[in-house]
Amino acid sequence: MIRGIHHVAINSPDIERIIAFYRDAFGFEPVAPEYSWKDMPEMDAALGMRGSAARTRMLRAGTCYLEVFEYSSPPRRGGGALRPHDHGYTHFAVDVTDIRGEIARLKSLGMTFPPVDPLDMEGIKAIYGKDPDGNVIELQELASDHDFALARLQQP
Repeated sequence: MIRGIHHVAINSPDIERIIAFYRDAFGFEPVAPEYSWKDMPEMDAALGMRGSAARTRMLRAGTCYLEVFEYSSPPRRGGGALRPHDHGYTHFAVDVTDIRGEIARLKSLGMTFPPVDPLDMEGIKAIYGKDPDGNVIELQELASDHDFALARLQQP
């Protein structure tokens, strides 16, 4: 039985910097000590790669976990972070109550946004921004009666 999505994972070249950003920007706090590995064939098998080495921390804010990694091996491929139209996991969304206020606050913490007003249509205000590593984060402000409002989610 699937109970829900547990976490989103982000790989960063600087784990301390990205932990500090998500702590200051969204209130994420570590929930366990750092875990690291190197030369672990069982980890390589589980990941489907060879020669992996990394550090990781699990963070939590509210009912959401965020897992952050810093891989030292194998070398990453070029091309930077995924863009919203690339194949693969391209962003996660954060539900807010004051989108303009959050844009200003997050800009002060190093997030970047396009120089436009948030999209405003059919009970949704939304805009995409980027964290300090270039990962895409959507901010959304939903009308309380919107079909996707968080209040409509019920615990199992």
